[in-house]
Amino acid sequence: MTQTIAPASATGRENRGRLRGNLSVASIVFIVVAAASPLGVIGGPVPLGIAAGNGAGFPFSFVIATVVLLLFSVGFTQMTHFVPNAGAFYAYVGTGLGKGLGLGAAFVALLAYLALEAGVFGLFGPGLAELVQSYGGPVLPWWVWAAAGFIVVSLFGYLNIELSGKLLAVLLIAEVAIVLVLDAVVILSGGGPEGFATGFVTPAQIVSGAPGMGILFAILSFVGFEATAVFRDEARDPQRTIPRATYISLISIGAFYTISSWVLISANGESDIVKKAAQNPGTILQSTTEAYLGAAGGHIVQLLFVTSLFACILSFHNIASRYFFQLGNRGVLPAALGRPHPSFGSPAAASLLASLVVGLLVVAAVVLRLDPISQFYTWLGGISSVGIVLLLTLTSVAVLAFFARQQPGGPRWQRRVAPGLGLVGLLGFLAIILANLPLLVGEESYGPFSIGVLVLLASGLVAGPVLARRRELFFG
Repeated sequence: MTQTIAPASATGRENRGRLRGNLSVASIVFIVVAAASPLGVIGGPVPLGIAAGNGAGFPFSFVIATVVLLLFSVGFTQMTHFVPNAGAFYAYVGTGLGKGLGLGAAFVALLAYLALEAGVFGLFGPGLAELVQSYGGPVLPWWVWAAAGFIVVSLFGYLNIELSGKLLAVLLIAEVAIVLVLDAVVILSGGGPEGFATGFVTPAQIVSGAPGMGILFAILSFVGFEATAVFRDEARDPQRTIPRATYISLISIGAFYTISSWVLISANGESDIVKKAAQNPGTILQSTTEAYLGAAGGHIVQLLFVTSLFACILSFHNIASRYFFQLGNRGVLPAALGRPHPSFGSPAAASLLASLVVGLLVVAAVVLRLDPISQFYTWLGGISSVGIVLLLTLTSVAVLAFFARQQPGGPRWQRRVAPGLGLVGLLGFLAIILANLPLLVGEESYGPFSIGVLVLLASGLVAGPVLARRRELFFG
């Protein structure tokens, strides 16, 4: 007889250490989209994708990424009804493929999110230092400003999630607004010196240059969208809130990136955009804004770029903290990590542990005198990139396995066709990232660090089944 699993309900052990919150769809969207750092993407990965990828055809890479991730989300959100806890990746993988692989997925997720949180401090510190100096402030090392941001992030992570949600809403609205104003001005003025760009709808342009690199930078721009399920315990009516927040986040991010990257290309002209993006990848957004919105617009973008990075760090800190919390709540890590704060209902102890790990990584970068951008951020970004796409792929397999073995029947599109198509796309993404991993970590070919990234993530994944055999773990 086929085994069935009832839809999720809050019972038993799941109730012993639940976080408190009243997050709406909008609040979760703000947290998740802030993790994607929209302004940071338009100012960073987009110029890099144009220069190293397929030039004027690059915006179509966002269309491809959005479609594949939407297909992934169909099965992901369908399975939400059968996964009763907020473990996200590890809960889904554990339910579909067994608790051993689920635990391994949890370790990989922690590595990926903590690495990215720490790495973005390598962008935030220099960015804030430059901003302060531009207004006549003191010249201080990047790590001083990173430390200031670290203290604020740790404070907000310790408190109730609704406070973080409100702050992220303000910061996100501001950073998106300035880009939308730039988009509107360029569109209303009839485009740039060559009118509106047509490369992203021209097949020859889409496949020109290195389209695989274009896809790579597009994928990296979506990291964080999948974290909606992490906030299940703190959401209103999670079985409705989580799916809606997932779709809204993904569609909003995809549309914003596609339109804004097209506008950036149009504003600079298709014939010159690759050259400009290659020469000034870090300043092309600011210079374009100054050209269309004046010096004031350039100053606003510079300020909001820094706040965008801060919002990204805070979002990933909240995600990592909740992974620590869920692992503590289920007896994998010390039980104290799985106890919510009695007053704030937050994962306070788990947040402190996440802060400790990230703080040690930043201190290590300072002691080793790593360049904050070309080494610290790049290296940790490589870990995160491979880890997140690997987890998305494993989750797709878990969804297909779960509905085939434990919930046969049901809507074919949601439970088989869409997840299957999404898995094919994600396997392609994973192949692209692995092929270009040396570039991501600053190596010409596979070397010590590229191989080290793979060994680290593989060790985390393998550690799950090993530990699961020795201990009785709970997966809802």
